[in-house]
Amino acid sequence: MSENEETAYEQPEAEESREYHETPGVDVQPVCERAERVREQIRQVIVGQQEMLDQLLIALLTGGHVLLEGVPGIAKTLSAKLLARAVDTGFSRIQFTPDLMPADVIGTPVFNMKTSEFDFKSGPIFSNIVLIDEINRAPAKTQSALFEVMEEKQVTVDGVTYLMEHPFFVIATQNPIEQEGTYKLPEAQLDRFLFKIVLGYPNLEEEQSILRRFRNDFSGALRETVQAAITPADIADCQQRIEQVYIREELLDYIAAIVHNTRSNADLFLGASPRASLALMKTAKAAAAISGRNFVTPDDIRYVSFPALNHRIILTPEREMEGYTTREVLDEIVKKIEVPR
Repeated sequence: MSENEETAYEQPEAEESREYHETPGVDVQPVCERAERVREQIRQVIVGQQEMLDQLLIALLTGGHVLLEGVPGIAKTLSAKLLARAVDTGFSRIQFTPDLMPADVIGTPVFNMKTSEFDFKSGPIFSNIVLIDEINRAPAKTQSALFEVMEEKQVTVDGVTYLMEHPFFVIATQNPIEQEGTYKLPEAQLDRFLFKIVLGYPNLEEEQSILRRFRNDFSGALRETVQAAITPADIADCQQRIEQVYIREELLDYIAAIVHNTRSNADLFLGASPRASLALMKTAKAAAAISGRNFVTPDDIRYVSFPALNHRIILTPEREMEGYTTREVLDEIVKKIEVPR
């Protein structure tokens, strides 16, 4: 979502009520500093999209995966590639097409003439940061090849299990307006994504900045200025620190109340699962850490609620016909749940 769009919640600031101050615990300053280093590198090219960048970082630092949804030309693919450049690790890109087969993604056994045995030739999914471009252009058979690897970070072929290296981060893109030649992602596949980030157009000032930044860069040379800012060891360290971020019992109950309400809400045909509750808890901790705090506040939970839940719920047919959106329903749910004090 672009910065000019109306958002339900802003990213929480460092200043909070006295009750939260001086909370003992883990030092999250390294997390905050590393996140800022990555932002600085990507901002050399990308104009705006600050919320998207922060949410990509949150997902990366909590071991999740991200689905980027937006119209063509708003830097979905470019943002993913630049994030990969800012992390000193492996990167691969898979362009999903209707004729792509599962073996083209995960790999296949190949007969070795010298040994008279089959050797496994790994596919492009065997990397650290994997960009899946236009994920909804491949049929269900190919999409299902991602189920195991996204959830368990492993691939099983002919009874042999191959583990992914750390970090393993999938960024998928899709266009929300195209229908011809696309295949809707099933609910089970959508649920594998930690976040679904909905992107919009830049505002006028951002559009002007884009034109000025690239008026003498037709070849895209500016992208080459992005350098690696963090390592896999940095990410592992950040993940350990984020796990130790403090969250009060009342806030765990707050998360449970939000998710439970999606299951009993009359506007929703399908509510969120316990996986959604865990996603809210993990990403709220990460949101606090990259803001420089070692404790979670209600604002952290509210900030991650839409990207963590919008793809895990389904509106009733009646509400869809009336023009309701998942954002409107989620906003109503979050607003009516009493905030812990």
